[in-house]
Amino acid sequence: MGQARHNAGMPHPASHLLMPGAPRLGLGLAALGRPGYLNVGHAADLPDTSLEAMNAHAWTMLDDAWAAGLRYFDAARSYGLAEEFLGSWLRERGHVARVGSKWGYTYVAGWRTDADVHEVKSHDRATLDRQWPQTLAALGRAPDAYLIHSATLETGVLEDASVLSRLAELAASGVRVGLSTSGPRQADTVRRALDVRVDGAAPFSVVQATWNVLEPSAGAALAEAHAAGWTVVVKEGVANGRLTGRGHVPPALAAAAYERDVTPDAVALAAVLAQPWADVVLSGATTPDQLAQNLAALRLTVDPAEFAALARTPDGYWQERAALPWT
Repeated sequence: MGQARHNAGMPHPASHLLMPGAPRLGLGLAALGRPGYLNVGHAADLPDTSLEAMNAHAWTMLDDAWAAGLRYFDAARSYGLAEEFLGSWLRERGHVARVGSKWGYTYVAGWRTDADVHEVKSHDRATLDRQWPQTLAALGRAPDAYLIHSATLETGVLEDASVLSRLAELAASGVRVGLSTSGPRQADTVRRALDVRVDGAAPFSVVQATWNVLEPSAGAALAEAHAAGWTVVVKEGVANGRLTGRGHVPPALAAAAYERDVTPDAVALAAVLAQPWADVVLSGATTPDQLAQNLAALRLTVDPAEFAALARTPDGYWQERAALPWT
């Protein structure tokens, strides 16, 4: 971690999903496309969760992100109506942007924040065949990147010949296919995916993974993916709000933010941007103020080694994340 001391705004040559001149921050819509999510304090960000209000709010956030220069937007089938909100916004505004989406989870909360289950995971061919045309219809176009949502070794998706064959077809059509990861074995999943071949060719070229100063365990594997020519997208850089003023911010991070006259989330994101393998880093902001605070990361220079002592065990980190309430 300590060798990277990088200006957050500098582009990386392997950032194939970034438009020329765009900053390396993108906007993730996980907390904008549905009324319930597990970010700390999420309920306070969305006082009106009617469909009309949520759509208008998402458009406000997308407008602010666009005005700030962001050109990469991340959605998924399970993010409620995120793809629909994003697709209609792009068509109405006439914007050209890079879009990533994901398949493998189905949203089942019925637009409620108090649902017992919010999304159901299924990595089979039937789900892929159902969700790909849904994504096309919602976005009004093919996504630039299409990822298995939270692939793990346990689901067997990286061994499923039928799924891999279909993903290889999409890759051959020009879509960048890959996977997102989660859980304490992210590194193992990434390394397995790097070895996947279909008819001798590697179908995957994108990975989206969690990396932050509390959970850096996937870093070496993500560096390997980057070295192999993959685009690396980082999610949860502020640990679902735990590295913001709403969480119990570690003193080292709070001190670094105070010294730089920014909020803790900006320093946390700058630490991600300082990684030489991180091509795109997602902001999960839910309000304009949060987005403005996140954007400050682009002007910071930090040494991630300052925060090495903050790392949790992967098992401990993911257990804590799993305990976060959906609000």
